[in-house]
Amino acid sequence: MLWRAGFGPRPGEAEKLAKKGLHGAVHTLTHPGRERLVGPTPVDGDGHRIAPTDAWGHDHLWWLDRMVRTRRPLVERMTLVWHDWFATSNEGVSSQKLMLRQNGLFRRAGLGSFQQLLLLVTRDPAMLLWLSGNDNEKGSPNENYGREMMELFTLGAGRGYTERDVREQARALTGFRNDWSENLGPVNFRYDPKRHDTGAKVIFGKRGRFGWQDACRLSVRHPNHRSFFVRKLWSYFIPTPPSAATRGALERLYVAKHFAIRPVLEAILKHPRLYAGPRMVKPPVVYLAGMLRATGRGIDTEAWTWLANQAGQQLFYPPNVSGWDDDRWLDTASFLARWNIAGRVLRPKVLKTSSPAPFDPDELVKRALAFWGEPPLTSDTHRALKVFATKALGDADRNWKKTQYPPLVENALRHLIAISPDLQTS
Repeated sequence: MLWRAGFGPRPGEAEKLAKKGLHGAVHTLTHPGRERLVGPTPVDGDGHRIAPTDAWGHDHLWWLDRMVRTRRPLVERMTLVWHDWFATSNEGVSSQKLMLRQNGLFRRAGLGSFQQLLLLVTRDPAMLLWLSGNDNEKGSPNENYGREMMELFTLGAGRGYTERDVREQARALTGFRNDWSENLGPVNFRYDPKRHDTGAKVIFGKRGRFGWQDACRLSVRHPNHRSFFVRKLWSYFIPTPPSAATRGALERLYVAKHFAIRPVLEAILKHPRLYAGPRMVKPPVVYLAGMLRATGRGIDTEAWTWLANQAGQQLFYPPNVSGWDDDRWLDTASFLARWNIAGRVLRPKVLKTSSPAPFDPDELVKRALAFWGEPPLTSDTHRALKVFATKALGDADRNWKKTQYPPLVENALRHLIAISPDLQTS
């Protein structure tokens, strides 16, 4: 639960949460109270405070720091879900300040009403820039946002809308604009009634003088939205689709609760498939944040940005409006970066050749597992670690090797555990 609804446990956190039982644990995650970040203030490699609105990659460090230090892991994880759902990239926005503002929107509204969240996203400055909402005016409607609102955000590709609906949605969404400052860039985002097309539109077979709020409402209340919402939200926590009965129950719950996110999320987190179903590959930033939480290390290097980029997930830079492709989380191009991430996390904890360590493969494996907080491993992984440790110590044919090899082997075991299939997935 803590890996899928957060970023893995800190030492002792899983045991503490388990005492509450399933329902108590889920309630704790979904009703966390006020945020209180725990741990050292994030700095760059030179020990200077990070500058998330100015320096390249520091926006990534800023959010990664929140993932590591948060006391509200589900809130932060849902912020990541919405960043992928409403994928907006600074590649097109060109303003770390506006991207961080959108990030705050997801954090504040991420467990409330989906309809309200869609309204907030629709007028969000970063989204207006990303999908040309600020270039959408009467007489020259831009279809970018209207199309993606239906295809990617609320209904799904080809599910219950036509090209005419796209054109009419674009007309309904006209009216947003902003100014430009030579020093500040895009500023003063607002809705200008003079730019809005006030004529009658026909959307989903309904006729009216619809505006931007109507466009959002009509999409959320479309009969195909509830199934889209349930399947997509489910997919972030459970890798196999829900059964027809489960999907139907979640859809009814969603509608009965007036499109509230929290009740559906709670039902998913309590579902047996979360615990008895197949494992999921951890997104790169979740993998990294979890190791930092487990080792008690804070943000102290800019390497986390470029390493995460190489692993396939630099925050605030999803590859396109569809978000990240989960099928690319583990492949021959990205796995080396995960290996390097694990090595960089371990760097401050590396044992020296003079560090005392037992000349015993079983004990070395136990010590390496204890370092990571006793993560559950398969028997195959245990066996592979034991074989590695035994063979590595088998080469110690001199006294100095018997002293220096054990800490080196323990370092290697820590690294191997970190990149094992068991820790790459949850």
